[in-house]
Amino acid sequence: MRLPGTRYQEHGWEQVRKLLGQCSLQAFKRVDADLVTAHAPAALLDWYADALADGLRRTAGGARADAAGNHYGESVLELALGLAFELQAQPGHWDAFVAALRKECEKSGAFWQGVAGEGVLRKKVNDMYAGLRDKVDADNYQVTTGRACSPNKIYTYRMLDTAYHEIAALFADWRQHAGQVAAILGRELDGIPIEARRMKTIAACKPEWLINWSATLERFGASPGPLHTRSKRFASLKNNPATIAAMLTEIGDYEELSANMDSAEDWRGDAGAAALWLEDYWRVMGEPEPQAGEERILAASVDEFEGDEEEPVRVEEEAVAPRQAAREQAAAGALSLPLRYLEQARAAQDGASWALRMMRDDSLPIRLAVYQKLLGGADDSYPDAWCDPATGALPTLQQLAALDQISMPTLRKRRNEAIARLQALNGATAQ
Repeated sequence: MRLPGTRYQEHGWEQVRKLLGQCSLQAFKRVDADLVTAHAPAALLDWYADALADGLRRTAGGARADAAGNHYGESVLELALGLAFELQAQPGHWDAFVAALRKECEKSGAFWQGVAGEGVLRKKVNDMYAGLRDKVDADNYQVTTGRACSPNKIYTYRMLDTAYHEIAALFADWRQHAGQVAAILGRELDGIPIEARRMKTIAACKPEWLINWSATLERFGASPGPLHTRSKRFASLKNNPATIAAMLTEIGDYEELSANMDSAEDWRGDAGAAALWLEDYWRVMGEPEPQAGEERILAASVDEFEGDEEEPVRVEEEAVAPRQAAREQAAAGALSLPLRYLEQARAAQDGASWALRMMRDDSLPIRLAVYQKLLGGADDSYPDAWCDPATGALPTLQQLAALDQISMPTLRKRRNEAIARLQALNGATAQ
């Protein structure tokens, strides 16, 4: 989403969030709970700002840090450093974070030192920076447009933008979601809805569709839509289509205007996100203390493979025949996964990655089983297309075996063989 003056609402935010979480965790790994509980928040902020800035600068040159963060040409690292400096200028967000941290310390001490506690710390860091992000962008929006804007309004803009993309996806796949699409449009379908062809931008999305979409989520999804929860955050929008229409139009108009300034090489959406998981992979593999009972690969630097002239795997070569695609969709549907799960997961692979080249002869479910074994089922570095929407994590081994149309013992055997090959190749490279 693009709005006048905003810098953090675009596709790069996910990588900014992950980079800040990664460097914050590294900083806290070097301290114990006494530092957090014994010092005033202002003193802690001085320590944290120095440690975070140092950690961020050390990521320079990495895939995540150098990735494009927004259409202004700022990198993920530049945006992360900017937000770190903003934290010092607006310490209220830090004070709230420290209060939440101390409350957790009372129960579990330095919880971030354990593997299970790392996710808890990342979540608290994410919450802090999400609030700061919206405050910074709201302030800049006001300066740019001269119109009043609160962090909550920025949050509302983002909700509407997300809703539009979900509605567009339903329209595009209307045959699979005919009942929900009919409810959104308020009429029975008699073929491909003309609205699916006409809604090319967010400005063409009618507010009535968005209100109806929210109303359908409890029936067709897992929970009530944003306009139909008990929360009052968006309650006023449910009966105010004119306000929704104005906000959708503003997003669409500015995106059209700013798109004219983009070069041909800019803006590849989220397609490049999958390329960043490998950096996290080797970072995790290089942690010095292996967990009990867990297989670890010897640490290797991504830089060692940057000069590799071997041709990358062409992901599109993995296209399958229509009959096989139908079998894959039937298997995915039986597992309550998206019907095109395997197709979309293949497309999200990084065709230039070293690990993919080493496992080119393995099926996608085997590769995912390898990542699950080495990194765990849930990791920030996984592309969304790899994850089960119901859990936000990789499919279970049982699901992967069914997708590969093999037995669980066979899946484990092939997974372990792939890991052994990676270990052997990685060891040879390190010598």
